[in-house]
Amino acid sequence: MALLSALAFGGSGVAAKPLIAAGLEPLHVTWLRVTGAALVMLPVAWRHRDLPRRRPALLAGFGLLAVAGVQACYFAALSRIPVGVALLIEYLAPALVLGWVRFVQKRPVSRAAAVGVVLAVGGLACVVEVWSGLSFDALGLLLALGAACCQVGYFVLSDHGGDGEGDAVPDPLGVIAYGLLIGALVLTVVARPWNLHWSVLGGTADMNGIEVPAALLLAWIVLVATVAAYLTGVVSIRRLSPQVAGVVACLEAVIATVLAWVLLGEHLSAPQITGGAVVLIGAFIAQSAKPRTEPGEAGTGTVTVAGGGAPAADAHGPRTARDGTTEPSGDELSAGSPTT
Repeated sequence: MALLSALAFGGSGVAAKPLIAAGLEPLHVTWLRVTGAALVMLPVAWRHRDLPRRRPALLAGFGLLAVAGVQACYFAALSRIPVGVALLIEYLAPALVLGWVRFVQKRPVSRAAAVGVVLAVGGLACVVEVWSGLSFDALGLLLALGAACCQVGYFVLSDHGGDGEGDAVPDPLGVIAYGLLIGALVLTVVARPWNLHWSVLGGTADMNGIEVPAALLLAWIVLVATVAAYLTGVVSIRRLSPQVAGVVACLEAVIATVLAWVLLGEHLSAPQITGGAVVLIGAFIAQSAKPRTEPGEAGTGTVTVAGGGAPAADAHGPRTARDGTTEPSGDELSAGSPTT
């Protein structure tokens, strides 16, 4: 699910760039993306209309941080610093998530997740070729860091939304629907869509020499790069953990770069290919921090932690991992309950 989310988010750039080249402002494309997704999810919001009363803080935080905050801060940063630098700073979010888990939540962080973050950030620096446009702009860097902090909010709030039992756990669809609605309202004030060149959407956009209907590109951005991306992302965070899902999310930049190479003709350099491989390795190492189930004796659910060596409990009781965190029983895992 995390890989699907990274693939969906990573595919937004190759669809948005032709629209921007056709005459739309980047912030207007963002407003169309979020507002269109909010309209698609409107029936879901109505179905979960009791959610604002039950979890108002969660929905407000998700809409302001995970939807509007990331987009607004990132595009504002792009107006002052190079794209590569802004991307690199935004994807410091996995490292910030580790700091949040370790120092704010007072929970231990696995060595695999920490190593994965270091490798992913280093590889990402090569993918975006940060050295090719390095410049210092204090406000631009601060805005990019703001985007990273908002992305931390996305991971933490998505995980927090899985807290509780039974009916107390908010449906991910409802959280995403209301988050998009709140984000659309905030971005309407920021983007001022009344100045949008609507005629562009009725024409075509050039994608590496191929004329593609602009409406089709917008539909991809709304349905795949937003609705599907957020849904798979929130579900994956609940089943993994914020720190692991955050490292896997670094693949978004790699996927975006590769898709730009294939669909837009933007060629990759040797450092970019090497950096992409390093990010993949970092994501794989971080994934090894996730508890997994293995078949045990009849009637027993055996839970192990990557690296082995920890005793497991039977299927009717939790066990304590080597890092001191309590892991769910075999029945809980087989039932698909989120693990942290």
